[in-house]
Amino acid sequence: MLRVQGIKLPIDHDQAQLKKALLIKLGLKEKDLLGYAVHRRSIDARDKERIFFVYTVDAEVKNEDKATGRHNRDVSPAVSPVYHYVPAGNRRMSHRPLIAGTGPAGLFAGLLLARMGYRPVLLERGADVDTRTGLVKEFWATGNLNPECNVQFGEGGAGTFSDGKLTTLIKDKRCRKVLEELVCAGAPEEILYVHKPHVGTDILKEVIKNLRRSIIAAGGEVRFNSKLTDIVTEGNSLSGVVINGTAQLPAEILVLATGHSARDTFAMLHARGLAIVPKAFSIGLRVEHPQSLIDAAQYGKFAGHPALGPAEYKLVHHASTGRPAYTFCMCPGGTVIAAASEPGGVVTNGMSEHARNAPNANSALLVGVTPDDFGSGHPLAGVEFQRLWEQKAFVLGGGEFRAPAQLVGDFLADRPSTGFGSVIPSYPRLVTPADLKGCLPPYVIATLREAIPAFDRKLHGFARSDAVLTGVETRSSSPIRMLRDENCGAGIKGVYPAGEGAGYAGGIVSAAVDGIRVAEAIAARYKPWE
Repeated sequence: MLRVQGIKLPIDHDQAQLKKALLIKLGLKEKDLLGYAVHRRSIDARDKERIFFVYTVDAEVKNEDKATGRHNRDVSPAVSPVYHYVPAGNRRMSHRPLIAGTGPAGLFAGLLLARMGYRPVLLERGADVDTRTGLVKEFWATGNLNPECNVQFGEGGAGTFSDGKLTTLIKDKRCRKVLEELVCAGAPEEILYVHKPHVGTDILKEVIKNLRRSIIAAGGEVRFNSKLTDIVTEGNSLSGVVINGTAQLPAEILVLATGHSARDTFAMLHARGLAIVPKAFSIGLRVEHPQSLIDAAQYGKFAGHPALGPAEYKLVHHASTGRPAYTFCMCPGGTVIAAASEPGGVVTNGMSEHARNAPNANSALLVGVTPDDFGSGHPLAGVEFQRLWEQKAFVLGGGEFRAPAQLVGDFLADRPSTGFGSVIPSYPRLVTPADLKGCLPPYVIATLREAIPAFDRKLHGFARSDAVLTGVETRSSSPIRMLRDENCGAGIKGVYPAGEGAGYAGGIVSAAVDGIRVAEAIAARYKPWE
């Protein structure tokens, strides 16, 4: 198998043109090509007058030596990592392994352990994804928040109500395994090869249900409305867990895949002696523009072309304040959502369905903060820092989970907003025109005021005066890290922190990869369940 890079085609090309271009790159006749498949596809929009798709294709040919001459730098042997892991542990388990949380880390740890014969039990504090969706919709409509089942908690984790982005900066063969499992569970096959894959919250919910069914079919178990409220130790080893404050289960192995918002769990674990340190993260706002503006800025005269889909962006500015500002979790054709998990605090996030056909584009607009900003050296100081600004946003919004919002023009001019223009805020619990200085630290405000004009120079229209800023976004990543050793174990024997909540991931794919990594660590020590 050969891998052929750098095949550039106009956006209106068809399959015949791709095949022809592949043969030209290989220097072969059609009869010499046995088969081919797209390995990667991206968009080259640097020249707005000539936008191309750029392909990397894997091809099976009759005579590889003929196609791989030393002068053909775009052709090389195809190397596709194949995931394979065989349990090597020899210690017998006294109890089936427990996994707290069914976000990406928990689901993939559970899936791998179940398939290897360990019969894991997954404990989820929230409800199944269908029940959870109903509760979230009720919250958005009425403000009636369920603290145990919401945008942050429930089957699928926080990423369930998002754009379903599958981009990651990590280089790990397990990434391909994650994507392949998602496709088997119902995600679009294109996520295997497009440059910026996404699933969309509508499809992701079905994928999550299918992953659960796969875990159960392989011998695992999933228990909803089962919150980890305590752990029991003997000496320095795990001996049990407490569920919902009353039910105690014996336990020898516990995977902590709680997600980045399980603040009560963090506090319990800290009280029980688990080593936790504060971690840097980012806070800021959600910014909304018309999707048509983003399309025009990125694709010029090709804006709206069906082959391109809604345009995306990713922007970074290193401000004179010494802090980075950047866009994050950009949702083309999406909505800003109410993502609170506690009474009295406003939290925003972004969400898109697979079609990405809503009128607005939105993105987090974030500024980095570090433990030096938290005002305390306590391991959970970052949690309190988040809570402080969420509560200020709640008050500024006027209560009932209404969010404070400000026009970009007013924000840059340092004046409160009194209304909105042609960009209609999409936040579902209504917004209150405000001055966002009241719900973010001064250094974050100063950094964003410098960054927005800088972003406008890179993406024309970003500083549009009636674009909307909605506060606050505080859950960009976990504010803590649970310390673990090279075998993924914590200081309490039998406890394995995993995923984003534990501080070892930053998105769906990296969290799932970390869940797989922890499953491997358990399988390296213990024999499958007998």
